[in-house]
Amino acid sequence: MKYFLLSILMTLLIEAQTRYPELNRLINSGEFKKASELIDEKINSGNLSYKEIFDLQFEKERLDRIRKDFNKTADDVLKFIRKYYPNADERDLKKWEDDGSLEYKVIDGKKWYFARAASNLFRINKEAKKQKEIVDGYKKDALDEFLEQYVPEVLEESANSQESLVKPITFRLNYTVTLNANAVPHGEVVRCWLPYPREGHNRQQNIKLLAVNSDEYIIASNDNLQRTIYFEKVAQKDQPTVFNIAIEVTNFAEVNFIEPNLIKPYNKNSGLYKTFTAERPPHIVFSDKIKKLSKEIVGDESNPYLIAKKIFTWISTNIPWAGAREYSTIENISEYCIDRKHGDCGIKTLLFMTLCRYNGIPAKWQSGWMLHPGEVNLHDWCEIYFEGYGWLPVDQSFGLVDSEIEDEKYFFFGSIDSYHLIINDDYSTPLFPAKIFPRSETVDFQRGELEWRGGNLYFDKWDYHMDVEYTKPK
Repeated sequence: MKYFLLSILMTLLIEAQTRYPELNRLINSGEFKKASELIDEKINSGNLSYKEIFDLQFEKERLDRIRKDFNKTADDVLKFIRKYYPNADERDLKKWEDDGSLEYKVIDGKKWYFARAASNLFRINKEAKKQKEIVDGYKKDALDEFLEQYVPEVLEESANSQESLVKPITFRLNYTVTLNANAVPHGEVVRCWLPYPREGHNRQQNIKLLAVNSDEYIIASNDNLQRTIYFEKVAQKDQPTVFNIAIEVTNFAEVNFIEPNLIKPYNKNSGLYKTFTAERPPHIVFSDKIKKLSKEIVGDESNPYLIAKKIFTWISTNIPWAGAREYSTIENISEYCIDRKHGDCGIKTLLFMTLCRYNGIPAKWQSGWMLHPGEVNLHDWCEIYFEGYGWLPVDQSFGLVDSEIEDEKYFFFGSIDSYHLIINDDYSTPLFPAKIFPRSETVDFQRGELEWRGGNLYFDKWDYHMDVEYTKPK
């Protein structure tokens, strides 16, 4: 019960703002050192409840995470950029900062750029993207090339077989998390939560645990929407602590053909509709920015399918993919996407979900891993609900496929390939067993989580790796 209550407190924390105006002012003005000192002063006053102390401790931790994300100087950024703009100087940096192409923060009086700001410039800024192509030569993304060949094959197989689920692939996944040597003292117990595939989806079947490097472990039941396998290890001096699992799972591509005029009216009194069209602070909020953007995109359209399609198209066309900050450092992810005009898979997905919900279209989170050959990585997408069709997958990050054929172009709006591994059917939900300390990733769950009795073990203290073997199911 103690762990459960702590987890609930953590969920509430992520949805809250600090109640101290002076602390908010210091944080917003980038005075992190003074903000941390003020937090320590309030914690040490002896006048706060346990929850208030917990909240402030995490706010101090969040400031440290922001510092880790923003760790590049102007010289660092210019060194990268000068490969493509040999004469670039700080005036160019200012120009790109002003148009939103270079993300930075002034922390304690010094300007620090986001760790991936330099590489992101050549994804976000159209002129810089062209300049990079001039220097490096144009080369189509390997994943795009794969999908342009794969998607027509999926559609053809589905049409010929009259089956929605096609092209099954069995994955053998070997996943390892390695905690740095001496990250915790010798003899201390390290608690570990690793991702575990979810059941209950027709397109993901036959999940088998093949191996785990521990005699004792707990697989969370499937009613845990962020599903885990949990076990512990004792740290040894000067040696890394290794957590490893091997899993087998079979996934299918799912193809859905939607006729907009066959969509039935929603039952707006149902629990499903009320839950998945509701606001969910801090990341799904029907703010003035969301309302304004929705009006611009949707106009007078009233058909739910066509509304969602307009949103999907607009984000695909106007919001380029770019490497993202840790989600725990972003106060409102969907608004961040509007403000920055770029985002990674989860950021773009949350904007899509927020716009759908605002327009009365049920939308829910889904995430895990993308297991495409040569492109194995963490990944987020979602599902939307149409009455008469049910829940349909949407991968806003994959967006529009480069094709003149409508069904191919909009494949990832309602259909999905065999390479999406489902770990989560929601975000920011408690892990099982519950963590004692705040999570490293407060929104998503794909890499895993580690802690010991001294506190959470953040991402800079451990590495993760996924090996994948592909076979056709027997």
